[in-house]
Formats: sequence, structure tokens, C-alpha cells
Amino acid sequence: MTVLYVVLGVVGFVLIALALSYNQFVSQRNLIRDSWADIDTELRRRYDLIPNLVATVKGYAQHEREIFERVTAARSAALSAAGPPEQQATAEAPLVQALRGLLAVAENYPTLKADANFRALQQELVTTEDRLAAARRFYNGNVRDFNRRVQSFPSNLVASMFGLTPAQFFEVDEAVRQPPVVDTRPDA
Repeated sequence: MTVLYVVLGVVGFVLIALALSYNQFVSQRNLIRDSWADIDTELRRRYDLIPNLVATVKGYAQHEREIFERVTAARSAALSAAGPPEQQATAEAPLVQALRGLLAVAENYPTLKADANFRALQQELVTTEDRLAAARRFYNGNVRDFNRRVQSFPSNLVASMFGLTPAQFFEVDEAVRQPPVVDTRPDA
């Protein structure tokens, strides 16, 4: 009879450990989803700022049509990319490059740089880029923790039992790791 109790106790312990480990995986997966939603929110904020920024610059630099078309096309492509982080990062690279080009054009127009509306839009873009970078770090930290558990023993046994696989990081192409640099000083 004692052996039966010991066996039942061991089985019960294993089942409880399994349930706790699985529940922790679920919590981490939900945290990853929540942190991805934060990134998505900041990306949408950026997408909303771009038309205003383009319209403001367009008023001053009407002959720079190519850059406006590039920014608009890159925004549309990034906006339509609603897939996994890897796909989103690929779509973001041309947008960041195009934004850099737009801000470089703005540097050639001192009256534009002095425009209060343009400066406010630049500041909003800087704030959005900072918040996006913070959201990306938070998301990637959550993915790192989840992936570590998926790949570490003994939690990897639970992960494989329930078909849990490593999550994707949101990695930006090396060429565009730095957000667009904007100078908000009107006399610079």
C-alpha cells in the first residue's frame, strides 16, 4: 500500500509540474503577443504621421517628387505587411530609408526647418521612434525568455509535448538599425 501512495505522489507531482510549466509557457506567449501589439501600435502611429510630414515638406520642396513617392510607396508596403515579425521588419527597412531621405531633403530648406508645424511633426516622429525602439526591446526580451525555456531542459520536454516552438525576434536590418535622425532646432 505504501508503494501505491509513493507512486501516486510521484505521478501527482509530475502532473502538477507539467501543468505549472505549461501555464508559464502560456503566460509568456501571451506576454509576447501583448508586446507585439505595443510595437504594432507604434508602427501605426508612425504610419499616421508620415502623410502629414510628407504634405508639410511637399509645400516647401515641390520639385522633390521622387522622394515623396518613395516615402508614400514604402509607407503603403509597410502598412500592408501584417505578418510575423520577420515579415514586418523586412517591410520597415525601406520605410526607414525613405524617411531618412525625406528628412535629408528638409535639411536643404531653412524656412521649412523653421516652420512650427514641421518641427512639431519632427518631434512627434522622434518620440514615436523612441517608443518603437523601447517596444522592440521589450518584445525581443520576452521572445528571448520564451525561447530560452523552449530550448532548456526540462521545460523543452513540455514545449515539445505541446508543440511549442521558438518565437521570432523583431530584428531590423543592420542598415536601418538607427531611427531617422531629425534636427528639431529651427536654425540648424
